[in-house]
Amino acid sequence: MINFNGNIAQEENLLTQNRAFLYGDGVFETVKIINNKVLFLEDHYFRLMASMRVVRMEIPMNFTMEYFEEQILKLVQEKNIAQSARARITVYRNDGGLYLPKTNDISFLIHATLLENTLYTLNTNEYEVDLYKDFYVTKQLLSSIKTTNKMINITGSIFAHENGLANCILLNDTKNVVEALQGNLFMVLGKKLITPSISEGCLNGIMRKQILALAKKVEGIEVIEEIISPFDLQKADELFLTNVITGIQPISKYRKKEFTSNLAHLLVQKLNETLPEN
Repeated sequence: MINFNGNIAQEENLLTQNRAFLYGDGVFETVKIINNKVLFLEDHYFRLMASMRVVRMEIPMNFTMEYFEEQILKLVQEKNIAQSARARITVYRNDGGLYLPKTNDISFLIHATLLENTLYTLNTNEYEVDLYKDFYVTKQLLSSIKTTNKMINITGSIFAHENGLANCILLNDTKNVVEALQGNLFMVLGKKLITPSISEGCLNGIMRKQILALAKKVEGIEVIEEIISPFDLQKADELFLTNVITGIQPISKYRKKEFTSNLAHLLVQKLNETLPEN
């Protein structure tokens, strides 16, 4: 069951003319719903609008933040999973044309699944990562938005699976650290919390924004956005990843270096304090 252009319908196969399928001509948001509320609604909505503008999609007049929220909640309520759910909203240019589209009008599709937990929890199981160097992220605006072209994440995930890794860290075209396959990267070095800046090519992550704001309120922690080299990772006291669905995922091992997760524990606690009550 999906929400297709505002109508609840059974899932159908992609049409052969669908531009998201043919050319990756789409953008998307993945949101978390807790207790019938879309977390970080405003941030998700404005990032989606910015992404649509970047790729020159026509934004319908009725596509307001209230409409965006209403369409997500309509689906999760229909599926009876509004207590704790994950929803993906894919916006794609309508059919027609080859590389040059015949229209900039859009359609959207929402798919939602049940999540087990309402609060964010910290997974402290072994979580080993390494660098993925087959392909590199370019330092450009398109890298900072969520498009349906995720081939580097797909091939990187296959590489991680084949090598017994939980995740991989991506590099940009100047060989500096950008992010992980499934989230933004943070590094704790002494009293500093460091993450790559958006200009390095990383995703403008919604959870990244929340963690930056929360960490700035932690006494004794200096929050910095700056270049991280692969060599810096082995000097770190702590590494962790962030995304909206998982929250914070500590990295336990990078090559021969093992890490603590002290700040990650504190930030998860502070993050949960911001969530809507039961």
